[in-house]
Amino acid sequence: MSSLDGPTHAPGTPPILNPAGGANQVRVRAYNERLVLSLVRLYGSLSKADIARRSGLSAQTVSVIMRELEREGVLSRGEPVRGRVGQPSIPMHLNPDAVYSFGVKMGRRSADLVLMDFVGRIRMQLHQTYAYPQPDEILAFIISGIRELESKLDERQRSRIAGIGIAAPFELWNWADEVGAPEGAMEVWRGFDLQAEVAARVSHPVYLQNDATSACGAELVFGVGPSYPDFVYLFIGSFIGGGIVLNSAIFSGRTGTAGAIGPLPVRGKNGENRQLLDIASIFVLENMLREKGIDPQPLWYSADDWVDFGAPMETWIQDTAKALAQAIVAAASIIDFSAAVIDGGFPGWVRKRIVSATTREAAKLDLQGVVMPEIIEGVVGAQARAIGGASLPIFARYLTDQNVLFKEIENAEGT
Repeated sequence: MSSLDGPTHAPGTPPILNPAGGANQVRVRAYNERLVLSLVRLYGSLSKADIARRSGLSAQTVSVIMRELEREGVLSRGEPVRGRVGQPSIPMHLNPDAVYSFGVKMGRRSADLVLMDFVGRIRMQLHQTYAYPQPDEILAFIISGIRELESKLDERQRSRIAGIGIAAPFELWNWADEVGAPEGAMEVWRGFDLQAEVAARVSHPVYLQNDATSACGAELVFGVGPSYPDFVYLFIGSFIGGGIVLNSAIFSGRTGTAGAIGPLPVRGKNGENRQLLDIASIFVLENMLREKGIDPQPLWYSADDWVDFGAPMETWIQDTAKALAQAIVAAASIIDFSAAVIDGGFPGWVRKRIVSATTREAAKLDLQGVVMPEIIEGVVGAQARAIGGASLPIFARYLTDQNVLFKEIENAEGT
């Protein structure tokens, strides 16, 4: 596909242009192909006329691009739609089997490896739990897992793998006590370059991003993003993390830590200052269960198969909701978010209870002068981090980031 020869840029950055003051023909075509694919992905299916109208490209340019993309199997034809006059329009949609990507979620208690298709569906996945992450164990899981999943693909499918995206917490050596790691056991991560180590062992390009940022990116692309151009995102994993979306793009800040909401100070039950992560994280529930003599291991076996742990879980949900409400009010006091999106590594019924309780707790706070965002559930779910990781190679090679895409749509509609 010719777009592979074009510029690759990270979400939130503009396309690479010719330094002489314009983009050369190869790069223009590559960028236009990305634009067409991104529009089709955003809307599900579009005709050539729809794409020309939304992109601002000429009908002839769109026709040439879509003919080539169809020839390469990246786009597929839908059933013709007949109007009152003229030729029927033919909607085009992404071919799910055109591109695959591996996504890795590395957490403090478990790791996941997924194979995702071009439209964001998980085709295959592997899961592993551990007491705490160690580099050799993580590397072995990733490399052996990729081999296992690739063995289930035919040669044509393997040739369509865009790469590997890893979603991992940064500064893993911090908060080691909270996860029960032996003293000094997590220090090995300080000098360990996971991206480089994986890249040295595989033939695919490897990308790395913070796990909460990856989850936020997945929600932006595959979840509520099209409906909410600005939102604060909170993902409750072993430790809570988050992200910020502004103008339909992830805002990472000067050091890449914008939206790292875990250290945010909130009030605890007794009015004491606590970090949000010390209240609204799954490791807190784990410790509460252990104190009650309840085995917490089912929390890590499968995020979709939790059981209701009764009173300890209800206490944790209520404590979490109080802390989240404070965090959301603090965020809304600084940026006029349209939504606060809550998701996590747990089943939908747990997420629903947390969102409902957070909404109630927020209403109890002093909101004078605060324009509150809508507090809503995330759509992507427990695998948001792995899906966000798997999205990295696909966006790097085939798609235009959301911010650039919506600007192109606005420009086209304004002409």
